[in-house]
Amino acid sequence: MNTELLTKGTLAKEAAYKLVSVTTETKNKALEAIATALTVKADEIISANNADIENARKNGIREAMIDRLTLTKERIEDIAEGIRQVIALDDPIGEVVKSWTRPNGLEINQRRVPMGVIAIIYEARPNVTVDAAALCLKTSNACILRGGSEAINSNKAIMKIMQEAAYMSGIPEGTLNIIEDTSRETATELMKMNGYIDLLIPRGGKGLIKSVVENATVPVVETAAGNCHVYVDVDADIDMALKIVLNAKVQRPSVCNAAETLLVDRRIADKFIPAVFTALKAHNVEIRGDEASAAFDESIVKADEEDYYTEYNDYIMAVKIVDGIDEAIEHINKYNTKHSEAIVTENAENAERFLNEVDAAAVYVNASTRFTDGFEFGFGAEIGISTQKMHARGPMGLESLTSIKYTIIGNGQIRG
Repeated sequence: MNTELLTKGTLAKEAAYKLVSVTTETKNKALEAIATALTVKADEIISANNADIENARKNGIREAMIDRLTLTKERIEDIAEGIRQVIALDDPIGEVVKSWTRPNGLEINQRRVPMGVIAIIYEARPNVTVDAAALCLKTSNACILRGGSEAINSNKAIMKIMQEAAYMSGIPEGTLNIIEDTSRETATELMKMNGYIDLLIPRGGKGLIKSVVENATVPVVETAAGNCHVYVDVDADIDMALKIVLNAKVQRPSVCNAAETLLVDRRIADKFIPAVFTALKAHNVEIRGDEASAAFDESIVKADEEDYYTEYNDYIMAVKIVDGIDEAIEHINKYNTKHSEAIVTENAENAERFLNEVDAAAVYVNASTRFTDGFEFGFGAEIGISTQKMHARGPMGLESLTSIKYTIIGNGQIRG
C-alpha cells in the first residue's frame, strides 16, 4: 500500500476511536476556530489558488470549470459562513432515535453514532475540502480527503489551516487528512482500503463516479452527475418559467444542480420558445434543439441522442418540445441522473403527478434546480448529493454521516 495512504489511514482510524468521546462544545469550538482562521488567512489561500488557476489555464481547462476552482475573499467568507451554520445545527451524535421496552423489561435504544473514517474523492472544487471536513468533524468522523490535481495547492493550504485550528482546539490529531499524491493509482488504492475506511463518497463527474463504483471494495454512497431538467408545462406562468430556466442554466452552469435540458409543452411552444431562446442567447448559451424547437431559429444546433444524456457543465442547453406531461416524465426518467428535476406549472394535478412520478433525489414545482444544495436546504453544508436509494438521498448533511447503534439495558435478563 502507498506509504502516504497507510500513514494517514492509520492516523485517521486511531483518531476515529478518540472522536467518539469529544464533546459537542469542543467540536463547535474547533469549527469556529477553523472558520475564523480561513477568513484571517484568506490571502494565503488565494495565493495558492492562483497557482492552481494558472496551471489550469496552461492545461486548457474550460473557463466554466475554472470558475468552480476559483476562490475569492467573498467565496471564502461564504465557506466560513457555511461552517458557522454547521455549528448552529444540533449535534446528531448520541441522539436517541427511538426507544422502547420489551415485555421482559429490556430497555432498547437506537442511537446515532459516527461512521468512523469517511473518505471523499472529489475534483476541482476546493470548497469541498472545507465542507467535507466540517461535516465530518461535527459528526465525530475522521476524514481522508483526496481532491483533484487541479486544486492541489488550494487544498493543501486549506487543510494546513484547518488542521492547526482544529488540533489547537482539542480535536485529536489525525482527524483531518488530505492525500497529496493525486495520481490515479493512489485514488484506486484509496478505494480498496478495507479496515481503514468505513465509507467512501465520490463527488464529481461521470468518469469519477464510474471509476469508484467499479473499483471500490469499501462501502460507497454514490453521488452521481447532475443531468437536470426543467419542464415548462402548458399551464406555466411564462414570466416565471423564463426566470426559472435562466437561473437554472446560467446562474452557475458548472455545478451539478444546473439545468442541462429544457422540455416545453408543444401547446405553448409558439409563445415560450422564441422568448426563452432570445433570453438564453443573450447569456451566450449554445442551444441544441430537436427538430421541432430548431424550426424556431435556424441558428440552433440539431440535438442528437447523446445531447439528452449529457451533463454539459457549460453554457450549453438541450431543448425538446414534448406532447404534454406524460412525455416529459418519460423523457426525464430515461435520460436523467436522478439528481434534480423541475416543473413550471399552475396546474395542481400536473404538479402532483410530476412530484410523484419523476425519479430523482430532489423534485421541484415552480422553483430552480439550483436549490439542491446543503446550504440552501438548511444543512449548513453538504458532503455531496446522493442520487442512490440507500440510507442517504439528496444533499447529505449531518444525519447522512451517521450510523446507528442499539444500546440495551437490562437487570439480569437471560434468554430461555
